[in-house]
Amino acid sequence: MAKPPSLKFLFAHPAHFIACGCGSGLSMWAPGTVGTAFAWLTYLLIKPHFSDLQFGILLAVAYLGGIWVIQKTGEALGEPDHGSIVWDEIVPFWGVLLLTPPAFLWQLAAFCLFRLFDITKPQPARWFDQHVKNGFGVMTDDVIAGLYTLVVIAVLKWILG
Repeated sequence: MAKPPSLKFLFAHPAHFIACGCGSGLSMWAPGTVGTAFAWLTYLLIKPHFSDLQFGILLAVAYLGGIWVIQKTGEALGEPDHGSIVWDEIVPFWGVLLLTPPAFLWQLAAFCLFRLFDITKPQPARWFDQHVKNGFGVMTDDVIAGLYTLVVIAVLKWILG
């Protein structure tokens, strides 16, 4: 993984602050996992203030805005999917949590599954990761990981009744 940017970089532009997950992406250890943990924490803090519809609108805005902030930050770092960019983990995982049962073990399972699918990048996520080197591609491969996560959660929920 590339070296994390400095705090000076983080605060040099609002896009960098957002793309780097308010600093969670600066972790020296597994920034994607730290960014996903940050998403879980922030979801628990902000979701109670929104209806499901309002939160869905927030997700759409965060996704579309994320394309731009990731593009801008990736260009500034010289790497479209630099490891410190974690907004692409945050927004899709918020969506996963919105559709996952609120019990801790369900959310923990969703966290582990999301990380598994984000790291292994099953198709078509791998295609976006390898061929679409811009903000849209970076965001979209994680949305696909989120969709895989939701399918597995749904199957588990059906099996467990």
